[in-house]
Amino acid sequence: MKAAVLYHPGAPEELILEERPIPTPAEGQVLVKVKAFGLNRSELMTRKGYSPNVRFPRVLGIECVGEVEADPSGEYSKGQQVMALMGGMGRNFDGSYAQYTLLPRSLLHTFQSRLPWDTLGAIPEMFQTVHGSLNLALGIQKGETLLIRGGTSSVGMLATQLANKAGLTVLATTRNPRKEEALLVNGASHVLIDEGHLKEQVRAIVPEGVNKVLELVGTSTLKDSLECLRPGGTGCMSGMLSETWTVTDFAPMEFIPATVRLTIYDSGQITSPTEAFQDFIHQVEADQVKIPISQVFTFGQIVEAHRFMESNQGAGKIVILH
Repeated sequence: MKAAVLYHPGAPEELILEERPIPTPAEGQVLVKVKAFGLNRSELMTRKGYSPNVRFPRVLGIECVGEVEADPSGEYSKGQQVMALMGGMGRNFDGSYAQYTLLPRSLLHTFQSRLPWDTLGAIPEMFQTVHGSLNLALGIQKGETLLIRGGTSSVGMLATQLANKAGLTVLATTRNPRKEEALLVNGASHVLIDEGHLKEQVRAIVPEGVNKVLELVGTSTLKDSLECLRPGGTGCMSGMLSETWTVTDFAPMEFIPATVRLTIYDSGQITSPTEAFQDFIHQVEADQVKIPISQVFTFGQIVEAHRFMESNQGAGKIVILH
């Protein structure tokens, strides 16, 4: 099989395409034939060497969709459609940047769909992050106002659609004025051009501040995002597009406005049930939700795909198709 192997952290060119033996599943493992997978910012950070616990060489990839190739337990049949994400994929053990991957049985979600594989490949981590952030962390309610910081990311684009569908007024941000129309078409009620400080822009639209904030840029903008909330509002940090993990000299009494709540969503800690994925796939099949795909690359273009991700040119998910 072909696999993209990272021997040393660095530039996209460090992803080396090579032939490897197809692995054999042991007890508790399932061999999956990978059909497609989405690229994620966390993989870019690992590729750059920002994930200190990852040991090399490593096959990256924290999510995939595909078909069961072999399951020693017999629980899954060959050809059965499955998706998998997180749980150490591409970090503790080799992930989805390959034609076949060995996965713990506990990570698999079965589904049935006739959607094309590139569409399905965009779903697992993107949907789970959106579902967990909006419903579990923020507890969104009809009639609320929601600021999405990082609106042109795949998570931001899908979150806008699902929040809009749930009856919220969405304010979405972008640093690039040329992406404003794409955000409006995607369902945002207001688009804010993000130059680092949003409080005045937000208060001009919602004088008392928004009910909820979904922070996808990361720690570099988190304090400013919390200042856009009304008293009693909630902010959830679910992304790190800025590639910064920590807040320097964090002083909670100065950082968090009084009565404002701060939480996070981490799909590595809390996962969505299989039924939620299947229900979402049905919504996509019924054309109730548009999957925000920025660009589709073939597996042989994995280096080009990483370059594209790092350029921040797209709006939506980048998908690799076998």
